[in-house]
Amino acid sequence: MKDERKSKHLTLEDRIDIEECLAKGINFKDIGRRLGKSATTISREVKRHTYPYANGFSKKEGICDFLRKAPFTCNGCEKKSRSNCPYTRQVYLAKKAQAEYETLLTDARSGIPLNKESFYETEKTISSAVKSGQHIYHAIQTNKLPVSAVTVYRHIRKGYYTISPIDLPRAVKFKPRHSKGAVYVPGWAKKGRTYEDYLSYIGSNPNVPVVQFDTVIGRIGGKVIMTIHFVNCDFMIGILMENKTAVESASKITEFKQKLLKSGFCFGDVVPVILTDNGGEFSAVSAFENNADGICETHMFFCDSNASYEKPHIEKNHTLLRDIVPTGTSFDSFTQKTVNLIFSHVNAVKRKQFNGKSSYDLFSFSYSEELATAFGISFIQPEKVIQGPALLY
Repeated sequence: MKDERKSKHLTLEDRIDIEECLAKGINFKDIGRRLGKSATTISREVKRHTYPYANGFSKKEGICDFLRKAPFTCNGCEKKSRSNCPYTRQVYLAKKAQAEYETLLTDARSGIPLNKESFYETEKTISSAVKSGQHIYHAIQTNKLPVSAVTVYRHIRKGYYTISPIDLPRAVKFKPRHSKGAVYVPGWAKKGRTYEDYLSYIGSNPNVPVVQFDTVIGRIGGKVIMTIHFVNCDFMIGILMENKTAVESASKITEFKQKLLKSGFCFGDVVPVILTDNGGEFSAVSAFENNADGICETHMFFCDSNASYEKPHIEKNHTLLRDIVPTGTSFDSFTQKTVNLIFSHVNAVKRKQFNGKSSYDLFSFSYSEELATAFGISFIQPEKVIQGPALLY
């Protein structure tokens, strides 16, 4: 095995070794180990630089079945020197592969010469073609322009061309990409708090009430609502947050706990077990689990990734919320009073599974009306329940 080379590119010596190894029937994995490269690198190199070679005895069209699988060449075939092979040979040639590589490398490093005249000539051609209803790639290929489609799109977005994105019938349909990906709960925070740990805990404590947490998004980048759902009675409340961050959720849940204490209730007694998803807003585990003195008062667990079905109760109850605030509705004008009003009406809806009782009825019976009031939830007369966007107007 050769020493690991610092260069990522194959050299002529490497390619000669590949050709010799192929002639001996050595597989890609062993060739890669010999050259200090991966088997995938060797496979791509061979596929990219395999050339047809007619031996004068070819009688059949198509390719041999052996060429459909590794090593994809006739270099190591026993019939390569025999006249009875009816197919056109496919061979890997090291020197020819090196020459093509050097040509490609030179072209790539030289770049595209850009000056004022050539730029405006390209712009004029592209803009004229687009206004005539042609696609950008089609215009580039037809006129053999020394520019890529990606570059043209970038120049159009920056305003360098006389045309704009509105002139591109397909581009205007696409939503802009978000530069930041979703933020998730880090692995260390979930240690001992996985869904398996949750099932184990519930198995040992079958009578403990479970409260599911989630976050409902309004306008992208705007205010959000943290939802808290008591599974045993389908009672749901909401906490309005300025954004979907761990800092904001930690601040809001701390305020929520302090508000409960002032009303004579302990968060740990009311919410002994929390089950939520992997959203990054729930990363500050200590803010949810511990009280003001840093003592653990509740247990927090996380569902598996992309497994919303593991907390189906809160997901289903969100449909009642969405009756009032459909998907896409902005929460920016909301106050906590608005959120309390919404959930007061959500909890006032009579449920079939409760034999005509509402979630408020069951919660006030199981806990107390005073606790519901501490949550900001009011009793709504059945005939005054509004389960639609009209509630906000």
